[in-house]
Amino acid sequence: MPGSHLDAPLFIKDIYETQVDTAKTSFFFNDGGMPVYLSEAPADVTPLVPAATDPALAVGNEYLVADVLGVASNPPYGVETQLGFAAEEVVFAPLWATRSIAAAFGITLVEPGQAVRIESPVTELQQVEYEYGVFAGHWSPYQGTGDALLSVVCTDLEHHDFPHVFASTDPTQPLVISVGRYWPALGKIRLADLWVPRGSALYVPPKPASSDPAAVVDLHNNRNSARACWGDIRQNSITTHTLLQTEGGFFYWYWNGIATVHSRPVAVS
Repeated sequence: MPGSHLDAPLFIKDIYETQVDTAKTSFFFNDGGMPVYLSEAPADVTPLVPAATDPALAVGNEYLVADVLGVASNPPYGVETQLGFAAEEVVFAPLWATRSIAAAFGITLVEPGQAVRIESPVTELQQVEYEYGVFAGHWSPYQGTGDALLSVVCTDLEHHDFPHVFASTDPTQPLVISVGRYWPALGKIRLADLWVPRGSALYVPPKPASSDPAAVVDLHNNRNSARACWGDIRQNSITTHTLLQTEGGFFYWYWNGIATVHSRPVAVS
């Protein structure tokens, strides 16, 4: 039997960071599953057209946003908005990340051998190799629980004005990215987990705040990256590569405290 304390769970670990100059290397190329940044796409590769934001696309489980419970400024990091869901339980639809499903959240799927041009108002970005543990999502920065490991995962999604590349580079497990599409004027939100097959990647373009009251808000979060490890007694973390702005970014967070449910997709990739 163990003593009075078990080993501390791994949350998130930075493994290696490299600089990416988007002015000099503006193309993301999925080189056989590994993210590479180039000044031009390879000669035999036609760059993908990034997914357009189509407000009519609606994928994932829908919930009524009955109220906006609060908006708090958190300078210099960003603004957090607490949404009130008309629900007792919130289920994120588990979906394999196909081109059309990713596009329903304004995201572009980039498979091995494909490339896409990165749009970014920020020139200097970082690519970080991370290790995510299965409990990384079991922490809330909003509810006054400090650094406690929680028994539930809340809805915690964001957007910002720098781009992301989420690359599924673990040798054995897919990457899981939680996403949402919020229609503030309609008071509804769609929620899903995108399961990214090993070797593929997601490109999330910059998503700054909009003054258009009819605009949709596309959201994402990668703290549940290791969701595929649940049920695997031998693996409780994954490695992944993320392109992001590590310092000085301004974020828009949307959250709700109701317990969420995350499961595996029915279909096998």
